[in-house]
Amino acid sequence: MSVLFKRVLIANRGEIARRIIKTCHRLGIETVAVYSEADAAMPFVKEATTAVCVGPAQAKKSYLEVENIIQAAKETNSDAIHPGYGFLSENAAFVRRCEEEGITFIGPTAKAIELMGSKLEARSQMEQAGVPVVPGSDGRLNSVEEAVELAEEIGYPLMLKASAGGGGIGMKLVENADELTKAFDSTKQSAETFFGDGSLFLEKWINEPRHIEVQIAADEHGNVIHLFERECSVQRRNQKVVEESPSPYLDEELRKKLLETAVRGVQHIGYTNVGTMEFIFDGEKNFYFLEMNTRLQVEHPVTEEITGLDLVELQLQLAAGEKLPFEQSNINKDGHAIECRLYAEDPKTYFPSPGTIKRLVLPEKARLDFGIEEGTKVSPFYDPMIGKVIVYGEDRSQAIEKMKEALGQLEVEGITTNRPLLYDIMENADFKKGEYTTKFLDEFQKQRK
Repeated sequence: MSVLFKRVLIANRGEIARRIIKTCHRLGIETVAVYSEADAAMPFVKEATTAVCVGPAQAKKSYLEVENIIQAAKETNSDAIHPGYGFLSENAAFVRRCEEEGITFIGPTAKAIELMGSKLEARSQMEQAGVPVVPGSDGRLNSVEEAVELAEEIGYPLMLKASAGGGGIGMKLVENADELTKAFDSTKQSAETFFGDGSLFLEKWINEPRHIEVQIAADEHGNVIHLFERECSVQRRNQKVVEESPSPYLDEELRKKLLETAVRGVQHIGYTNVGTMEFIFDGEKNFYFLEMNTRLQVEHPVTEEITGLDLVELQLQLAAGEKLPFEQSNINKDGHAIECRLYAEDPKTYFPSPGTIKRLVLPEKARLDFGIEEGTKVSPFYDPMIGKVIVYGEDRSQAIEKMKEALGQLEVEGITTNRPLLYDIMENADFKKGEYTTKFLDEFQKQRK
C-alpha cells in the first residue's frame, strides 16, 4: 500500500500512542509524539520518530490545549493528526482547527462529532433512522418541575442524564420524585462543570442490562460496513473492565438484526471513518441505542483479533479519502477474543495507585497493548489504565483459559493493580457461562470481600 501520509502527529499518550506508532511505522509513516513534562520518559515518547513537549503535567495545560497541539503539528510539518481516544478525540473545535491549518484529522467530521456528542440530538437522529431508543424525554428538561411531571408519565426508576455526558459522568439513577428533585441541580451543575453544557434529559432505567456495541467503518463515498459486535457488560462505575467479541449473549438472528440496525443509523447521519454504535439490551433481548463513540475505542483489539484487520490502518485509509478496501461480504469473524484492562488501582476500592514500576513480567502468549515498561513512573495526573491484555482462542472457553494463563504469568511490582480481580473474573461461573449484566462486577465484588 502506498504511503497515506508522510508524518502523523499523535495527540495522545500511553498505550494508544504506542499502538498508533506501531501501525504508522509499519506503513512507512513518520510519527510525532506530543508529551507533557510528566511523560518525558514514557515509552511512547522514545518510540516516535520525533517528540514535542506541549506543556506541564496537568492535561488541560498540555494534552487538552488545542493551540499547543496545533503548533506542534505545524512545527513538525505533520500532515495529519491521530487523536487516539479521550483528550481531544471527540472535540469538534479541535477538528475545525485542524481543517483551518490544512491538517487532516484522522476521524470523522466536526459536524458528525457534534451531532453524536449531544445525546439528545443523537436520540433524535436515531429515531429518524428507525433505530430503537430507550423511552425517555424528547428534549432537554427546562426545570425540575417538568422533569418530575414527565417522570410520572414514563415511570420510575429513571436515569437522569447529561446530554453532553460520557464516561459515566453526569448520570444519576433516581427511584422516585424526591430523589429526582434532589439530583436535578447537582447533576446539572456537574454537567456544566465537566462538559460546559448543563442540558439534562430522562431515560427509562433498563433492569438487568447488557452493554453491547457495534464496530462500524464508513468511507467518504457512501459505503458503510460493520465489523461485528463487542460485549462490554463487565464494568465498574460505568467504565469497561473486560470486553469480548463476539458477544456470548447473541444468537445469529439477533446478531444480524443488531448489526443491520447499527449500519442503518450510521448511514442516516452520513458518518465517515471508524466509530462505534453502543446499545443496551434488556432481559427480554430488546435492544436500544445508547450512544455513538466517534473515535477508536479502547477495546478495538478484540475486533482486530477476530477479523484479522488493523483498525488504525483502516482509519488512515479512510482519512486519506480512500474507499473501504473491502465489502461487507468479505468480512468474517473467526474464533473468540477477550481483552482485560489493567489498571493501576486498588481492585477493591478502585482508588488509583500511582508509583514506579519496579518489576514487570509480561505473559508470553498474549497480545499486550501496554503504555508502561519496567522503570516507568505511573503518573497520578492521567487515567490509571496502564495496559491491556488481549487473547484469542478458537472458541470462548479456550480464550478464557488463555486469559487465565496470561494473567497468571503477569507480574507488576511497585504499584497495586487490578490483576487479581481480572483473574478472578475469568474463574467466575457466571462469566464462564456468559450470563452476566452490567451489574455483574458490583455483585461479584461483594462476594469477594
